[in-house]
Amino acid sequence: MYFVYSGLVSYLRPEIDFLTMQVTFKTKSRLHNLACSACGKHYSPFEPHTISYCCAMPVVPEYDLSQTLSKAKLEQRAGTMWRYQELLPVINDHNIVSLGEGYTPILKLDTLAAKYNLKSLLLKDEGKNPTGSFKARGLSMAISKAKEFGVEGCIIPTAGNAGVAMAAYCAKAGMRAVVVMPKHTPKAFKEECYWLGAELHLVNGLINDCALKIKDLNPHQELMDVSTLKEPYRLEGKKTMGYEIAEQLNWQLPNVILYPAGGGTGLIGIWKAFQELIALGWLSSTVKLPKMIAVQAANCQPLVETFLGRQANAKQYVGRPTIANGLAVPRPIGESLMLKVLKESDGTAISINEQEMVAGIKELGSAEGLFVAPEGAAVWMAARKLLDLNYLSADDQILLLNTGAGQKYIDNLEDKHF
Repeated sequence: MYFVYSGLVSYLRPEIDFLTMQVTFKTKSRLHNLACSACGKHYSPFEPHTISYCCAMPVVPEYDLSQTLSKAKLEQRAGTMWRYQELLPVINDHNIVSLGEGYTPILKLDTLAAKYNLKSLLLKDEGKNPTGSFKARGLSMAISKAKEFGVEGCIIPTAGNAGVAMAAYCAKAGMRAVVVMPKHTPKAFKEECYWLGAELHLVNGLINDCALKIKDLNPHQELMDVSTLKEPYRLEGKKTMGYEIAEQLNWQLPNVILYPAGGGTGLIGIWKAFQELIALGWLSSTVKLPKMIAVQAANCQPLVETFLGRQANAKQYVGRPTIANGLAVPRPIGESLMLKVLKESDGTAISINEQEMVAGIKELGSAEGLFVAPEGAAVWMAARKLLDLNYLSADDQILLLNTGAGQKYIDNLEDKHF
């Protein structure tokens, strides 16, 4: 596929025919447009974007899915998220910034399945990513696009894992990295940012308070803000989880997916991936899509409150810290998109308290040998609750998403032995 556009020499490292002065971009990507997630208004994919001008909502990449694309090609490709390069937004492969992220394993939890009389219990372990969490996917993509647009540095508000991932990929790309995180974030995250060369700022409060600090640190926007869903491309890295789920399960889908939703990019991205796979013909148009379950912390459950009708939206929600740092997102910009996924999938939202997360960490560790993040423990405990409520059936194929490695959260788990 070729893009021809005259104004991108400084951004996309094009090939230039100096006889005609025509700028040509040779690419495998089928990126076609960027679209406002609220009204569908199109924006150019050849220049940097934040939220849409029309509706102040996230902008979402769209692809030309009309051309035939063979599944067989995947068999010869490396086991990273970049195996799906036609369906990803990087236009020139030279700009890909990768540490080998993606293609994480789906594990059978046979011991727990037997204990709870479940037909099939699976866990996709995102803690196996290079920076120890699923954030590696989104930040690899965002930093690759930042490189493509010729920016010199990036800035991010983070609960922990996203800051570490951005620091790593900026280091790989040779870019400046500025990370803003809550003071109470576990030491491991702070140390990683330091050793990866990032400039670290600590703030009293949660991630929304960090976002306010970014305005002070980046008043002239010389740094690209890669906050959750405030640029179009972290979503595209996260959606590769959906591609992998389908491919690893032999182009079948589980009955239910439980996902720990803070900012919700992964929940939205996985659902987007399923729609794209149907459009490609890689999934049958009659396939029954899974129920998508958004799991939050009881200390910070804005989506649950809105989903249950206890508030109009999360714009004024006040959350509290939680041992699942990634779930402490009190006012997610992607709330309406998450609600749309829950509605379309006939899913639900549920919260888990701190004690239940600790119990889940212990149970997954002692029964399956997995030291998961509190977010991963939360989805397991949510599955147990929903089984008790008969919302889920023991005959369902249940897939849990563990979003990170438990080792990073040791500070949060101190003195919580039982």
